[in-house]
Amino acid sequence: MQQLNVLQINASSRYDGSLTRAVSSQLTDILTDQNEVTVQQRDVATGLPFINEEWVNANFTDPSERNEVQKQVLSLSDQLINELKAADIVVMAVPIYNFGIPAALKAWIDLVARARETFRYTENGPVGLLENKKVYLVMASGGVPLESEVDFASQYLKFFMQFIGISDVTLVNANHYFEQPDSSEKLAALIAA
Repeated sequence: MQQLNVLQINASSRYDGSLTRAVSSQLTDILTDQNEVTVQQRDVATGLPFINEEWVNANFTDPSERNEVQKQVLSLSDQLINELKAADIVVMAVPIYNFGIPAALKAWIDLVARARETFRYTENGPVGLLENKKVYLVMASGGVPLESEVDFASQYLKFFMQFIGISDVTLVNANHYFEQPDSSEKLAALIAA
């Protein structure tokens, strides 16, 4: 068995009856059955702070020159980045709200997209620093077909993952797996592919 660190991120505002929460948990359970897994849970739906001027100024200050207040301002961001860096696999449960991602997940993205930490600038443009990771985007929508021209969420998330260096991204349509009799077998096949 392979030792893996899995980061499971839940962004659904619903706890009871959430398709993305149910399918992402099922997918994580399959990963746990197939490997030795340590799972880190991050529920962003409970709320994350939005970046503000104080955060931006602290982030743009050279790390060697940050004072204690600036380090404290960035401490949650550092924690979220460390969770992401430690993960071999990220299972992200994301409902589509109003054609996009939940605001709480956008707050997470803003907190982890940091130069020198998850990407760096080069003369040829930004380069992602988080390579050799796998992401499963477990997504659902009540009215927006996934990967349609009005699905701005999945394309945005795929682009963001590539921006920080993660190119191995699989979209999992939670609508196709929720409470299906053979969903575990289908998810296991998806993981094995």
